Amino acid sequence: MSVSELIDQLPALSVVRDRCRAMAVLEAVLSPEWGDRYFSYDSRWSPTEEMASMRDGCGNEYSILFSPAGAYARGFDHESPMTPYRVTPPALWPGLLDGAPEALRAHVAEPAFCDEGTPRATVCFWREQADGEWKAGTVEPLPEGVEDDGSGEWLFEVLLDGRPEAYQQFAEEYYEVAVDLAAVRHVYALHPLTPHVVSLLNPELDLSDLAEDLAAIGYPVQD
Repeated sequence: MSVSELIDQLPALSVVRDRCRAMAVLEAVLSPEWGDRYFSYDSRWSPTEEMASMRDGCGNEYSILFSPAGAYARGFDHESPMTPYRVTPPALWPGLLDGAPEALRAHVAEPAFCDEGTPRATVCFWREQADGEWKAGTVEPLPEGVEDDGSGEWLFEVLLDGRPEAYQQFAEEYYEVAVDLAAVRHVYALHPLTPHVVSLLNPELDLSDLAEDLAAIGYPVQD
């Protein structure tokens, strides 16, 4: 799947943000140790920005920065032929950021996602608040005989799918545990987290154990 096909399937900015928050809450319940989580969300990334992220533990990752200006997403597949490390010094694949709006340029240059000033990225896309769709640069095609592994698709697969069933399948494979679908649906609907839902997902965890994570994610809790 090309980046243009990927962004054609992405929903509105607010929906993407809500999915990211839901996945981060489920991760916090299933994986109490932050360093072991696949998906995370920080509603306090900066005074004006929130950040969703993915890390698979094998060097592949993505980040999505949300701000009053819009959202900027970049993914990095360390085995992609479009890796900036294909050359020395590292350089972005031609066209990856063509057309990125000035209002989001600070996100592009965020030091946490750059290596010596070059973004760690093999796929990028963005959406300003007033835009009616997600956008991406006009990426230069790969040389003849070089195949992409579809990193634009698999990096964002669970987010792109959007169904609780997709997260359940991912989590059961990744964490090798049974994951209650009703509990996943509850979180995907952004209903306040309750002790019962937490116990369905992780019987060894109490709702009170998640207070700090839920505050960081910006997720509602039952009064």
